[in-house]
Amino acid sequence: MILVHAPGAFTTVQDLGRPGHGLAGVSRAGAADPVALRLGNRLLGNPEGAAALEMTLIGGSFHFPDGAEVAVTGAGCGVPAWTPLRIAPGDTLRLGPMSAGVRSYLCVRGGILVPLVGGSASTHVPGGMGGFEGRPLRKGDALQAGPPAGPSRRGILPGVLASLAPRTTIRVTPGLQSGWFSAAARALFLNSEYQVSNDSNRLGIRLEGPPVPLESGGQMITEGVPLGAVQIASGGQPILLFVDQQTTGGYPKIANVITADLPSLGQLRPGDRIRFAEVLPAEARRLLLEQESRLRSQEIFL
Repeated sequence: MILVHAPGAFTTVQDLGRPGHGLAGVSRAGAADPVALRLGNRLLGNPEGAAALEMTLIGGSFHFPDGAEVAVTGAGCGVPAWTPLRIAPGDTLRLGPMSAGVRSYLCVRGGILVPLVGGSASTHVPGGMGGFEGRPLRKGDALQAGPPAGPSRRGILPGVLASLAPRTTIRVTPGLQSGWFSAAARALFLNSEYQVSNDSNRLGIRLEGPPVPLESGGQMITEGVPLGAVQIASGGQPILLFVDQQTTGGYPKIANVITADLPSLGQLRPGDRIRFAEVLPAEARRLLLEQESRLRSQEIFL
């Protein structure tokens, strides 16, 4: 049992999401930093997609009447991270503000048990579905963990963590409407620095910087949009569509963030500065396969 004493700023139950429901207007949702979630679960012997708590900016306070083994991953929040922690029966785990990044994951050995919606435990707050009653956690909520699935590990090698650290140069492939932009506009987008706006969340990350001109005015018929699409809004500012995104959109897409770099978006906080670098689809695939090979290796653990 996990009792919520203080839920933090925006804490939800998340797993690896529910892909495949875009035609019904339901986005993937899931962990904003799936690498942190997967590694936290593997540390505890859980299936890597087991449900955990995703905390935003402020950790929270959680009471364990029966004790537990947990792992905190992602952004630091005042306790030893990336290693299993034993919580004695009756103890309370207090997690503070995040020192770097914006999201931490509290993984519990056995995973968190909530009813599945569309095959996933992930909370989709805009749709009010999944997770714990389709909403962020509140004080007094009670969650249940499942039975252990496998043995826990000691920790993760520091060099592995360094290689998986969030990036500030985000790699992209050309978007579906990249040809709508002039060569000068595309160069401006790729050669400029952008700052993450305060008006950013799990639906989309808004950026502030040099506006990207679009000679056609950007008028288009609304169409399906993928996770990680970089839309250019009417004022010329980029918007990165994120895990709780709408599934259709009417802004032209100049680029798309490669899958290997999506976890880095999950750790961007307001005020952070990023740049973009374009790669070909074949390189994006190679980078993803390389990342997956590293994540699945048994040699990354102590």
